[in-house]
Amino acid sequence: MTYPRSVFREDHEAYRDTVRRFLARECLPRQAAWDEAGRVDRETWLKAGREGLLCTAIDPEHGGAGGDFGHCAVLVEEVARSGISGPGFHLHSDIIAPYLERLGTEAQKQQWLPRCASGETILAIAMSEPGAGSDLKAIRTTARREGDEYVIQGAKTFISNGLNCDLVVLVAKTAPELGAKGTSLILVEADRPGFRKGRKLDKMGLKAADTAELFFDEVRVPVSNRLGEEGQGFSYLMTELAQERLIIAIGAAAKLEAMLAETIRYTKERMVFGKPLFDFQNTRFKLADIKARATAVRMMVDQYLAEHLRRKLTLQEAAIAKLYSTEELGRCLDELLQLYGGYGYMMEYPICRAYVDSRVNRIYGGTSEVMKELIGRSL
Repeated sequence: MTYPRSVFREDHEAYRDTVRRFLARECLPRQAAWDEAGRVDRETWLKAGREGLLCTAIDPEHGGAGGDFGHCAVLVEEVARSGISGPGFHLHSDIIAPYLERLGTEAQKQQWLPRCASGETILAIAMSEPGAGSDLKAIRTTARREGDEYVIQGAKTFISNGLNCDLVVLVAKTAPELGAKGTSLILVEADRPGFRKGRKLDKMGLKAADTAELFFDEVRVPVSNRLGEEGQGFSYLMTELAQERLIIAIGAAAKLEAMLAETIRYTKERMVFGKPLFDFQNTRFKLADIKARATAVRMMVDQYLAEHLRRKLTLQEAAIAKLYSTEELGRCLDELLQLYGGYGYMMEYPICRAYVDSRVNRIYGGTSEVMKELIGRSL
């Protein structure tokens, strides 16, 4: 970094130390096993809960640590820098749990949030469908009202934490004829009859991140499982998606910085034609260019992070942050990988892993094209 970061407080930095120790002790040694299994073991989730890494921004009354989004940002940064993939901690804690805290009844909060903070209950959010990805208005999963129950029918795909999840925040149409205004959020426990987890999806990267299909075959849940008001689901999603997109941008900025530092180190050690690769002007110019771009990404992301800590981040700003940071990350990783030659194509090298793991950043949370559409609408 070439400038001081004033966005974090002392308690954020103290938390950073805790996160780094946890990742080094509990996650790095397990990465290969997670990659093989296609998911993170439950014991690591429970350990993360005991270490205070889950639901840090949730009110202590409901089992959380009473922190703020800055603690989430620290966790996202450190996971990105470490090269670890798989733990869906930030998705669980800072994308899904806020729906429960802000929309749930007191009974729902008391029932679920303490277990989410301890790692006993793992959360997933089921939005995407085989025929509806970024276009959430097109979802076809339905939840029809029958007395005091909803009866759910449909399928979801690309669901992160899908294999491990104990509780799903489901996006479904309770009044299909109303389009987006007929969308609701419903809590579905994973042990409900008719609910089924499908196959582990075989992804390009993020092998340890459990991603699955979910099926709902006449699943019955009580109406009390609805989260918030009926028909307000689409509005709730639009409110929370800004934070999700900022989280992706924060991770992209940290990953770019980490891979630039790693490549500088590599080029100073790698000998080519009798001298370090770094000593060639082409190498230094490439690295200098990427340093400037990484700095631009960092300054933008920190500015928007500061705004979000004041609860002033707009949907347009979040879209700008995600679009620019993830697109720059993709372009820069491609150029950095080239400097490794054949070694850059080997998964044992961090640059290769970063390259395949980061490609999804331009897709999930809303594709780059959707981000451009959102930005364009507000011009």
